[in-house]
Amino acid sequence: MSRIIKFPSVEEFEEKNKIEIRELTIQHGLSFPSNEELIMLILGSGTKQTPIKDLARQVLEIVMSSNSENLVENLVKINGMGKSKALIIAAALELGRRIGKNPDVALDSPSDIIPYIQSYTMQKQEHFLCVSLNGSMEIISIRVICIGASNMAIIRPPEVFAEAIKEHASAIVLCHNHPGGNPNPSSKDIKTTLRLYQAAELLGISILDHIIITKTGYFSFLEHNLMDEEKLFNAAE
Repeated sequence: MSRIIKFPSVEEFEEKNKIEIRELTIQHGLSFPSNEELIMLILGSGTKQTPIKDLARQVLEIVMSSNSENLVENLVKINGMGKSKALIIAAALELGRRIGKNPDVALDSPSDIIPYIQSYTMQKQEHFLCVSLNGSMEIISIRVICIGASNMAIIRPPEVFAEAIKEHASAIVLCHNHPGGNPNPSSKDIKTTLRLYQAAELLGISILDHIIITKTGYFSFLEHNLMDEEKLFNAAE
């Protein structure tokens, strides 16, 4: 007598995954899920066209490449993301930012920023970031300036400094990730740093450091004594 094997439907498989993630999170705590799984927990469900795992992956890509003012606009472009779900994601991120901000904590050195940007080491493309700081060395904002190695060489100073000026930042720290794993700066990285350093001198905003991060380490221009126009110029030769 033959036995009929019934395979789970897409909906049943998705529901099973959600239950497993919820149970494992309750058991091990909120540090257990991946970023994608955290988004799955926030969203609750996908759509018939877009399973929740695929939706969460697309949402994470948008979150990592957007700033607060264009996040909702970019999220609603995803198939299966209406305004309500986009606002839920944006609100969760904003709440996390507000609660996570501790005005009593000041950075002792620019490299103390690394824990705040470590998530970008998981990205497959280079993300160039600008971290604005006030006079007490507290983080005002972390902004994505551009994405993709080919765009790094054409970074324009207004893209970097416009928001920092609006925020009345006293200083900024430049950061970007190297997906290949080698934290050492390329000649393009050095030339970009030199160009922005020269612009900062004219604008009266200090660039304290340029930090390159990877999954296993980092390179600090400041720690390698390169945050100086003459030394940057010589290194760029």
